[in-house]
Amino acid sequence: MPNVVVLGSGYAGAGAVQSLESELDRSLDITWISDTEYHLVLHEVHRCLRDPSVEDKIAIPIEDIKSPETDFIQGFATDIDTEQRRITLADGDSVEYDYLLVAVGSQTAFFGIDGLEEYAHTVNSLDDVRGIRAELEAAVEDATPSEPAQVIVGGAGLSGIQTTGEIAEVRDEWNEPIDIHLVEGLDSIFPNNDSSVQTELRTRLEELGIDILTGEFVERVDETTVYVGEDTELEYDVLIWTGGITGRECIKDVEVTKNERNHRLNAAMSFQTDDERVFAIGDCALIDQPNDTVAPPTAEAAWEAADHVGKNIARQIRGEDLEKWTFESKGTAISVGEDAVAHDVQYIPFETFGGFPAQTLKKAIAVRWIVSITGLSRGLRAWPDM
Repeated sequence: MPNVVVLGSGYAGAGAVQSLESELDRSLDITWISDTEYHLVLHEVHRCLRDPSVEDKIAIPIEDIKSPETDFIQGFATDIDTEQRRITLADGDSVEYDYLLVAVGSQTAFFGIDGLEEYAHTVNSLDDVRGIRAELEAAVEDATPSEPAQVIVGGAGLSGIQTTGEIAEVRDEWNEPIDIHLVEGLDSIFPNNDSSVQTELRTRLEELGIDILTGEFVERVDETTVYVGEDTELEYDVLIWTGGITGRECIKDVEVTKNERNHRLNAAMSFQTDDERVFAIGDCALIDQPNDTVAPPTAEAAWEAADHVGKNIARQIRGEDLEKWTFESKGTAISVGEDAVAHDVQYIPFETFGGFPAQTLKKAIAVRWIVSITGLSRGLRAWPDM
């Protein structure tokens, strides 16, 4: 039987494994490889800053997602050899494949900014959030009302905004003096989005007492200071960077067409790369879309693509024509501490809204995903914390 290997346990990987299992009905072997033994609901990981117990709700064991027939290997892929159809793991073991789905996600891009990678936290894992919380705890030990702890979040996309809002809630819950700065190099927060949602997000962040700096890029960082533009120097106790993504190291040298700047793999609307046995979805891929665009690197796009990719891999195995996938967003929901902002939501007549309806929608999106990969009971347990 053909062996399909899936690399990665993010939204794309977890959803794709279930898509393959339902589509192929044990007519092939599936091997799932990930460096963690759980799937992380990443767009809710910021909630662990305030309440570490949320980890149990958003770190879902692989064994609770896959069928017993799917083999799982916990390992870190270091090399993909498309000629030999072999994946090498960090421990030296190797896994051969007949068809490969690359869904390894992305890593944070530091854009060559001097000192940034050395001194900044990222928000990509449970360990990242644990490290941020520990540093916050240490920072407030010496903080006073006249000399509050200084927290800087670089990058005002979805992750940066949600992280900033959650830190404001931590500040208020702990009743500690913490100044929070959100730095965005482009002219607006939540760049390249509609002005109405940008305005709503900015309003809520400012209501939380967040200092927002836009229009100047971080130039360099040292162990105490972030240098923004030509004239601004911001001292910090905790520095967090969420300012962009790039491909992970294991796909940097894979022999398929990729973007040479960020190493993300080029994939057709069918998710197939220019190697007919290699498919790619999620943040690691640049998936063609109409009008010379690519699918956005969002959770929504990843789990929608995952629903379709199993069908196309099955078609490829059977020698059938592949179907094209077009991403259609159902809307955006972003948490800002306890509040939330929603925009352009399907079937809702209001373009942008916040408050209880947006909060409920944000919860429903997270819980819907958890239910889809594990079942109703786990989703209901997660609801209060989303």
